[in-house]
Amino acid sequence: MDERHALIEDLRRIVGGRVLDALEILFDPDELSGADERLRELLKVRSRVWADVLLGEDDRAAAFLAIRLVSVLYPGDTPFDPPASWWGTPLGRAVARRAGHPAATAVPVSVAAAMLGITRQGVHDLVRRHKLGRDPDGAITTASIQARLTRRGDQPAADMRRHE
Repeated sequence: MDERHALIEDLRRIVGGRVLDALEILFDPDELSGADERLRELLKVRSRVWADVLLGEDDRAAAFLAIRLVSVLYPGDTPFDPPASWWGTPLGRAVARRAGHPAATAVPVSVAAAMLGITRQGVHDLVRRHKLGRDPDGAITTASIQARLTRRGDQPAADMRRHE
């Protein structure tokens, strides 16, 4: 499955589960009267549009959309802090590449590794070779992670497992 198709399916699954399924639970079936089918069809179309924006050439539009999606899909009173495995999902990879970490300017090595799709040792190697930056506390800067992902964004995911 190519990156675009995987992202489309991930968006459909997440938005469908977090938004549309919640509406089905909150409203009686009579109240929805066909709206659910129309919303799912619209979601199918919008997921394609969102994927095109997230994978497209307009960095600003992609970053804004990534942040909007994270804000809507993962609301809370605390900063966005997904488990490391989330960064390996199609949406997580797109968010990392286009917006970095929406709630942090620097992250621990374990999160940086997950965002980059490499091992923690790979992150240490990249830091030692000045390919990733650290903040004063020793955390990996999300700007350096995003810059690395942006440079490597056109390479297949399997290539990202290596760290040059």
